[in-house]
Amino acid sequence: MQDAAQTRTYKDAGVDIDAGHALVEAIKPLSRSTARPGADGSLGGFGALFDLRAAGFHDPILVSTTDGVGTKLKIAIESDTHHTIGIDLVAMCVNDLIVTGAEPLLFLDYYATGKLDVATGRAILSGIAEGCRRAKCALIGGETAEMPGMYHGDDYDLAGFSVGAVERGNQLTGETISAGDAVIGLSSSGVHSNGYSLVRKVIADLGLSFDDPAPFAAEESLAAALLTPTRIYVRSVLEVLKTGHIKALAHITGGGLVENIPRVLPDDVGVVLDAKNWAMLPVFRWLCRDGNVPANDMARTFNCSIGMIAICPADQAETVVGLLNTQGETAQIIGHVTENRPGQPRVIINNLELVLHG
Repeated sequence: MQDAAQTRTYKDAGVDIDAGHALVEAIKPLSRSTARPGADGSLGGFGALFDLRAAGFHDPILVSTTDGVGTKLKIAIESDTHHTIGIDLVAMCVNDLIVTGAEPLLFLDYYATGKLDVATGRAILSGIAEGCRRAKCALIGGETAEMPGMYHGDDYDLAGFSVGAVERGNQLTGETISAGDAVIGLSSSGVHSNGYSLVRKVIADLGLSFDDPAPFAAEESLAAALLTPTRIYVRSVLEVLKTGHIKALAHITGGGLVENIPRVLPDDVGVVLDAKNWAMLPVFRWLCRDGNVPANDMARTFNCSIGMIAICPADQAETVVGLLNTQGETAQIIGHVTENRPGQPRVIINNLELVLHG
């Protein structure tokens, strides 16, 4: 029988405060590497300040987003590969911000685990810092929670929070979209961070291991190929927004092309896309053919190689495409806006099944 007078510490309960302090110290240089005008202060305080005037804004509207990376985390955990998942976390938040016309300014993270491992935590935070650098936003704080009994083994969870700003009157609403406008697609880097529950089911049903060569990219392991980080479109899109040509943007996340594009369309219009107009990445052909995922499910689950949509007047589309490509994107005109007829789908994708099976 245990002596009732025996002392018990937080560490005895599974929470290592010293490890938490060690992680904060380890990531301070990562935070400093994301510094930008307006962000001041250091990690470890109770709150972080941001000066909008110092960032160059005069009459700003604040925009905030929060997101995670879903069960893509399971692949990172099972393959012990943690240095890119933070890029995904940032991407899922800042790509949502820019579709409003807002510039991402700051980012905070929430990292929860059953037992804090400083090396793993630092790898995760290094990815978050890299994502912030790509998005030109400051990593100004976050929360690390060690919760034994809540998470088991090496499991952890991540959530991200971002705040941006847009000058009043410059926000994108999509309200001026009309029939005849061009739909431009910006290529994705892969599956990004949506649909991984289906991806993992396909892998399990096919009897594959994450250590196996990827069936669609034999030079990489399956884990490495599927952990390709979500593309961050911030720098290129912010540059194009300066032209004033863009009427709307749509980030293609959960729900795929079919569910996300209508979110920015007026009720009286839809879009018609042609899958022959863009290059289909091998991972999506593999999911469709070997995974036996129907084309209509592909379109409402995955980005199908298009991670961001821009809508602009048809006579300005080539200019927008050229500028996006100059900024490092792979952009192309993939369709057009049409009048929305009763009973007709808001998004029609011609030739998708043909291209996926091609």
